[in-house]
Amino acid sequence: MLGMTWSDIAPRFLFDGALPLLIVAVAGYFCGCFNGAVIVSKYILRDDVRTHGSGNAGLTNFYRTFGGPLTLVVILTDVLKAVAAVWIGILMVRFWDGGFWSQEPIVTAYGKYWAGLFCLLGHMFPCMFKFKGGKGILSGGTIAIMIDWRVALVVWGGFLILAVLTRWVSLGSCSTGVTFPIITWIVYQDVILLVLAIFIGALIIWKHRGNLQRIVKGTESKFSFHRNKEEPKS
Repeated sequence: MLGMTWSDIAPRFLFDGALPLLIVAVAGYFCGCFNGAVIVSKYILRDDVRTHGSGNAGLTNFYRTFGGPLTLVVILTDVLKAVAAVWIGILMVRFWDGGFWSQEPIVTAYGKYWAGLFCLLGHMFPCMFKFKGGKGILSGGTIAIMIDWRVALVVWGGFLILAVLTRWVSLGSCSTGVTFPIITWIVYQDVILLVLAIFIGALIIWKHRGNLQRIVKGTESKFSFHRNKEEPKS
């Protein structure tokens, strides 16, 4: 059991916790805005990744377009920003109200999911890059790992199985949007976390809507370790 439920803490969490929630939301969003693919391509390579391939500011399009060791920089950036955002959520919960709720795992989970949601919003719609960002899979996968190993196991497992079998990274990515709310409910059985998980999953699927249409039409590009395999713009 996870101790207190949402009904036990809702009044204080919503009213006394309004400012911490706002701080976590803003911090998480701006962490997400540090898009690795855009930063590396635009400011190091001087060639914006969003003008190539699918036009997406994500790891897959960056690798297909540029490849090379700078891909690792993109990965590291998108992983670290997700770690930072989730830790902001964790620490805010632990220090909020003098640590009164710090021993309640469910409240820590609220902080993780809340921060993760806004980190993905920042990644997908970065204000500093004209709201044109990535699709959130690498950052989202990192957030899943930070949340709970059981959540990460199901989300990453489904992604890898579908991506390897079909070579459609986008199909594996969409599976995470479906499995994330399901495993969230199985692990926590909490309505608020389920709602947050549904929002996160829906964002991921919505960002891949163009990929899903191309899969149905049979025109979606399959992943290859070779560079410069152009994908239609989403």
